[in-house]
Amino acid sequence: MFVNIGFGNFINSSQIVSICRADSAPMKRMVSEARSKGSAVDATQGRKTKSVILTGSGHLVLSALTPETLTARCNLTVGKTQLQEEEEDE
Repeated sequence: MFVNIGFGNFINSSQIVSICRADSAPMKRMVSEARSKGSAVDATQGRKTKSVILTGSGHLVLSALTPETLTARCNLTVGKTQLQEEEEDE
């Protein structure tokens, strides 16, 4: 299932490894390195980056939403998937 990461941008929830705050020095370094390598995806639409999503493919996805908001959206998606699987089993 896909998760809305803000401003009409979506990411496959099964590819998310971690959601981190963007304001720490180590995350800023990771973002800088990813941009220079071309593995950063900016989904902020020009707004301030508040969270960094680490994916299984090694890409970093930058979002203007807080990690708490993204986590809540991911949990809703996981909950819907589990409900669908339970309904299919019955």
